[in-house]
Amino acid sequence: MLEGKRVAVVIPAYNEEQLVAPTVSGVPEFVDRIYVVDDRSKDGTVAAVRGLNDPRVELIEHEQNEGVGGAIITGYGRALAERMDVTAVMAADNQMDPGDLEALVVPVARGEVDYAKANRLFTGQAWQLIPRYRYLGNAVLSLLTKIASGYWHVADSQSGYTAVGLPMLELLDLDRIYRRYGFPNDMLVHLNVWNARVRDFPSRPIYGVGERSGIKLRKVVPTISWLLAKGFFWRMLQKYVIRDFHPLVFFYLLGFLMTAIGLALGIAETVLRLMGNQVSVATVVLVALLLIFGSQFTLFAMWFDMESNKDLR
Repeated sequence: MLEGKRVAVVIPAYNEEQLVAPTVSGVPEFVDRIYVVDDRSKDGTVAAVRGLNDPRVELIEHEQNEGVGGAIITGYGRALAERMDVTAVMAADNQMDPGDLEALVVPVARGEVDYAKANRLFTGQAWQLIPRYRYLGNAVLSLLTKIASGYWHVADSQSGYTAVGLPMLELLDLDRIYRRYGFPNDMLVHLNVWNARVRDFPSRPIYGVGERSGIKLRKVVPTISWLLAKGFFWRMLQKYVIRDFHPLVFFYLLGFLMTAIGLALGIAETVLRLMGNQVSVATVVLVALLLIFGSQFTLFAMWFDMESNKDLR
């Protein structure tokens, strides 16, 4: 226990026979339960977990691969069933510093925040340790996640090192959250709908411990970007229309509409000009005004969203 609260750790595992044992061994003593969720591994991950001599460990095996998000959701389900006060998530690849776990769990256990998340960018080591292509991909997805989730103060969106309190976990509709690699991004979107207090905490990035990532950014970035686009409109509908109306939806609608019309008209006029046709000054001015007003409306909507969520930290 920590701060008088029962703590659980969910460890989603897929083909981690070499690293799952060191990961579990590093989990601090204050953790009461460890749920290792095997996502239908093809190697000896299950055998490695069964060989551990730790009474806190419970092995949960998926009958089919459900993705890292699906494994986490399974672990959350066990934590809910056992009424664990705080549930953390640690990857099975031993790339999350167990020394940072207490810093994540304590504020949740004290009720200061509903969801604590590690941020590997605070320390300044990330640029040297994280592969450049992953760092840049993370930066793009972090920006898109800010817009989609409304948590403008949160960065390093791909960090899955988190802790959530029981009251918030009970509110979330876990079946709606994305079950693949974009789980932490979609989780933030759902948390914002419930006005969850989310805060980043510094975490030391760890790389080069024998794990080679199979993530292909050329596939992941477009997939998660589309997920975030859908999540953004779902959040707008749920939070600012259905649950409590906010005029920022009009600003977003006008911004998107004017920008789209301005871009379409601008492209059409550019094509006509390249074909040798004359373009009137009035048309050029109209395109410019549409793009200017579209960007202004969109920026105002973002500012309203920031103001609406500024206390959720």
